[in-house]
Amino acid sequence: MIHSGNTDITDRFPGLFTDRSTPLLNTTGIPIPELLVIDGFITPGERVKIEDFATRADLSFLKVALSFGYISRKNYERSIINAGYQIQQVREMPFDRKVLSQIELSFADAHLALPIRIENNKVITLMADPTDRLFIDFIRMTYSLEPEIIVADDLDITWLNHKLLGDKYVKSAVFELLNHDPNSSALTTFTTPQLIFFFLLLGLIAVGLVRNFKNVTIVINVAMSSFFLIAIVFKLFLSLVGSRFELHQAVTKEELKDLKDNDLPVYTLLLPVYKEDKLIKKLIWNLQSLDYPREKLDIKLLIEEDDDKTLNAVRGLDFPAIFEVIIVPFHAPKTKPKACNYGLHFSRGKYITIYDAEDIPDTDQLKKVVSLFNKLPEQYICVQSALNYFNRNENFLTRMFTLEYSYWFDYMLPGLDTLDIPIPLGGTSNHFKMENLIELGAWDPFNVTEDADLGVRAYAKGYKVAIVNSTTYEEANNEPINWIRQRSRWIKGYMQTYLVHMRNPVALWKKIGWKGFLGFNFFIGATPITFLVYPILLSIFLSYVIFDLASIKSLFPDWVLFISIFNLMVGNILMIYVNMMAVFKRRFYELILYAIANPIYWLMHSVAAYKGLYQLIVKPFYWEKTNHGLSKVNNPTNVIK
Repeated sequence: MIHSGNTDITDRFPGLFTDRSTPLLNTTGIPIPELLVIDGFITPGERVKIEDFATRADLSFLKVALSFGYISRKNYERSIINAGYQIQQVREMPFDRKVLSQIELSFADAHLALPIRIENNKVITLMADPTDRLFIDFIRMTYSLEPEIIVADDLDITWLNHKLLGDKYVKSAVFELLNHDPNSSALTTFTTPQLIFFFLLLGLIAVGLVRNFKNVTIVINVAMSSFFLIAIVFKLFLSLVGSRFELHQAVTKEELKDLKDNDLPVYTLLLPVYKEDKLIKKLIWNLQSLDYPREKLDIKLLIEEDDDKTLNAVRGLDFPAIFEVIIVPFHAPKTKPKACNYGLHFSRGKYITIYDAEDIPDTDQLKKVVSLFNKLPEQYICVQSALNYFNRNENFLTRMFTLEYSYWFDYMLPGLDTLDIPIPLGGTSNHFKMENLIELGAWDPFNVTEDADLGVRAYAKGYKVAIVNSTTYEEANNEPINWIRQRSRWIKGYMQTYLVHMRNPVALWKKIGWKGFLGFNFFIGATPITFLVYPILLSIFLSYVIFDLASIKSLFPDWVLFISIFNLMVGNILMIYVNMMAVFKRRFYELILYAIANPIYWLMHSVAAYKGLYQLIVKPFYWEKTNHGLSKVNNPTNVIK
């Protein structure tokens, strides 16, 4: 039943109905497309475009109008209320599972409608567009009954659609990789052989300390300090190799001009958000500046079922937006990769990428990726864009963060690519071929650095990752506690990734070769270990040099202390040099002196590493939320320019 307000639709538009005495029934009324034209919210030409695209994409008129930037939800609401419809609150309405079992989620979502129960010999049907004839005919044919239509907000219907019909999809999002490739799943943090190895190692060390405390501590000290230096020398080597990487995978302006809009494929953008209500408006504005045909964009805003803040922020947008809302039903673990896997079920693109809530990608990034894929060999299934920060000069922390990301994406990842070593992907702006991503099992919902893990899995299957000359700008964490939360999750994820892929070291060696194996160990494995041993080495250094503690001197011979101090000092000097290198490609010369502060910045990493290690043991799948929108940079686009 259509619930009417005070305005009679026949009075608003006299002459529309041949029989003025006929009351307004379920399916009687001005079609929504015509109503929007009459109210001036779309033009007749736009109506034709929407109807044509809706037919080609198997979507309803309203779905296209709201999801492809033709009309804002505010204006649509004004139209249907002025037409005499009353929007009902429907989330708590009773429903019948038998009725729901006869409709597919994709069809219900495409038409922003849902039959929920049978009452008084009619099908109670929620519809955002009460004049959608195709869906009304579906109800009549499926249930052999007339629908009783309740007009509801499209986002509330979407919320119900996914909550009530999304169970099999969310279970697939969680368990698909585990079921098809259990050895690649991080559900099991420590395997039995790994636990045996760790406890045997600890036991041997304990026995050794009891039998010969001094010699064992000397061996441990030398081993830690040597490992620390070797790991940093490896990073320097990667950076030097990467510095010669003069963007041979660059896409030129001429190549971009050769691309024709009609030939471009559909491109899916996944936007996983959680409690990002303050950033939704900025995110949508940023993405609407992308240079890509509107109808070829398949943008999915992934919102958790319990995140009403973000959903209401979308509801309150006062401008047309180019995205489709997908509600992710509740299911543990509550992680970004699980949400992305869920969104994958509803994606239409040939290529797919992820952007975070605060991201500002280069406007031509998607076209550059398409152009690069067109000229790369088939084994290249992923293109990684560089990440950097728009608020780099905000405070000490953002400056150090910018230095770190600059050498990581501008030097180290190109170095890994040049040497053909597995590339741990960044958390955003990695662009995949859809079919190959699905073949790999998509993202591991139990791994909190899911993209680093996916990069290693892709390499192990013989696939390659390319680096493109395009940047996505993010918000650098400007608050220490928030930074530690974020970094502890990243380091924990590196530990997870290392443990997963080192369950069978011999098999990994055979899959990725000796070069890939050593690179994986010294890049993925060594990164958290260097952060863990750093404060230990620093403590020994301070005890010996500054405090002149006799107990340290009596425990370690001078040659041992000299080796440890040498490794620590040289390691820090080399990392300062790597940080200084980072400024040149992007000409961030104002940051060069901050590289000297890297030893202090690494202490923060050590705090995060020990927190990550603790969480790896007690709550390995916990996704520690990073707060965004803290930057005081009001206009990031001006800073980028």
